[in-house]
Amino acid sequence: MSIVVTGATGHLGRHVVEQLLEKVPADQITAVARTPEKAADFAARGVRIAVADYNAPETFDGLFAAGDRVLLISGTEIDKGRVAQHQVVIDAAKAAGAAFLAYTSAPGSLTAALADDHRATEEALIASGLPYALLRNSWYHENYTENLAPVLENNAVLAAAGEGRVASASRADYAAAAVAVLTGEGHENKTYELGGDAAWSFAEYAAELSRLSGKEIAYNSVPAETLVGILTGAGLPEMFATIMAEVDQAIEKGELGLVTGDLSRLAGRPTTPFSEVIAAALKG
Repeated sequence: MSIVVTGATGHLGRHVVEQLLEKVPADQITAVARTPEKAADFAARGVRIAVADYNAPETFDGLFAAGDRVLLISGTEIDKGRVAQHQVVIDAAKAAGAAFLAYTSAPGSLTAALADDHRATEEALIASGLPYALLRNSWYHENYTENLAPVLENNAVLAAAGEGRVASASRADYAAAAVAVLTGEGHENKTYELGGDAAWSFAEYAAELSRLSGKEIAYNSVPAETLVGILTGAGLPEMFATIMAEVDQAIEKGELGLVTGDLSRLAGRPTTPFSEVIAAALKG
């Protein structure tokens, strides 16, 4: 038996594997990656490396073993049929007799098109008959802190979210919840709505950026179509610009502001304050 983590060299996957290494022996962890070079550091620590690609179903043949506990981290290739990619993993896990599969999904309250792939994957997982857990991750702090250069250059936070609030958390927080589910008991066929312990507004985000950076950062709320035009004008493909605007509209409607406490309960600690991640990003 091993704990198998797909997308193990991605942003979230790395946190999961690192935290698993604190809980279980390395030889009980299988890290799935598309390129073994990116997982070389894990291999050096005794983690088993499996090379597989969501877009190549045959690479998952024989990857899982009976009794494995699997974390399916959702794919990031929104334009390449994520539901079919996820189905490959679900089918392979079921065929091998995996004991449990947890999936990183989207909040149940999210109605934006971005959630469609997640809802379809949830349905496929439930229909498979595998014992499952749905980890419905809300937004990540890092979505807002990994590219602060334009914000600091223009002295403005730009969004189409009005006065909506976001109950975001750090990747490390969401990883802690996944590790708890993978290593703990009693999580079969459960759904967890995961997010931060506190929700923030974009005006508060701008104010915190101002305080920490020493600059005057304003929050500019714009219509969704205006945001799409600005983002495409800056070189972002229209599909992704539209997705970002739709998510902002969902935020304005309160769909990403729900505070449930599920994340801190699973992690066994409070979630990371947004201000800490902002401060770390500003320090570089």
